[in-house]
Amino acid sequence: MQYRLSIPARINILGNPTDANEGDYATISAAVDLRASALIESTTGIKLELQTVSMDGNTTETVSKHFMQTPPLPYDGELDLLAGAVNRLYDYSAELQQKFPSNGFHITAWSEVPRQSGLGGSTLFILLTLVGLRTHYNLNPVKHNDYLLAELAQRVEAKELGITCGFADRYVPLFGGIAYLDYRGKIHQKEIKQEPYVTYERLDKFINQLPLTAISTGIQRDSGIVHERMRPLYLDQYNQWKLRGGEPPALVKLMIDAWKTAWQGKIALLEGNLETFGELMNQNHHLVEEMMTRCGFADGAGWANNILIQTARDHGALGAKLTGAGGGGSVFALTRPGGERKIMDVWKKVADELGLDQAIAFQPRISHRGIIIDRSGQA
Repeated sequence: MQYRLSIPARINILGNPTDANEGDYATISAAVDLRASALIESTTGIKLELQTVSMDGNTTETVSKHFMQTPPLPYDGELDLLAGAVNRLYDYSAELQQKFPSNGFHITAWSEVPRQSGLGGSTLFILLTLVGLRTHYNLNPVKHNDYLLAELAQRVEAKELGITCGFADRYVPLFGGIAYLDYRGKIHQKEIKQEPYVTYERLDKFINQLPLTAISTGIQRDSGIVHERMRPLYLDQYNQWKLRGGEPPALVKLMIDAWKTAWQGKIALLEGNLETFGELMNQNHHLVEEMMTRCGFADGAGWANNILIQTARDHGALGAKLTGAGGGGSVFALTRPGGERKIMDVWKKVADELGLDQAIAFQPRISHRGIIIDRSGQA
């Protein structure tokens, strides 16, 4: 039996970077209609395959490796996201350990999400592998539920691969929609079941779509490197504050203010107040800019990001900010309904002037479905 899986990218709309990367507060995040996919089927042993797909849908590069062994699989760089997911789930699941010897698997994954674009693209390969294994081996869906797989995905990056990361990228693609994510109790990233799962509150029934436009700058950046610098500095200030009390230190205060944009943004969203929602996006970006500057990033959130964000505001956007960690990646803007094309056109013009020849402007739409599994393998 062959299974095909598809999963959406994500954007953090308000509250980042409080997704338990540096703080433990909340974000408003959304799944968007750029997707990664995978095929999984039976074979002898374990075959991992990762395809690079061009914008026109053609496969330009394939990396694969066939292992005739029981996990853990070795890490060698190119296939580590897939191997890490296999290793972590195998270590966790006694049911998978029991079923594996009688049935190997071949998983092939690919993505239309631009690489290192701030849209959570790398995590999608981990989630596809985890869900693919659950499906292929018919693992107990209660004991291997989506909340558990989201938590395992974070541990794959943080524990298996040593990548500093939080939780939004691991939950949003699985669950889909636009949601208010509450991360309280997760600041220290303890072992699974020693801290709360994320509370995932879907807001779709109150807001079907938002008039958003986005641009991937083409400047690749590793979000783990950004958070690797920010998180230790934040935790040091946070722990000192909890020990000594008094006024919160600078980074803690900035993170609290970022959380404020999320809970206030939820209220604005429920009231249909796009103007206030957009202004909160602007505030959130200023907070991220100050955080990154304080953490030693010379150009704050990134020179190209800042230019494109200001350009959007100058041409009528209600709000504009980063989608991810900063430095490169993507930015997005909230417009009044019908204003998306204007911002996309001016962004393309400015990107050309800045020499960003890999920049791609697009109109993200909320993906109300998270992970999709087609058991015929044909979709």
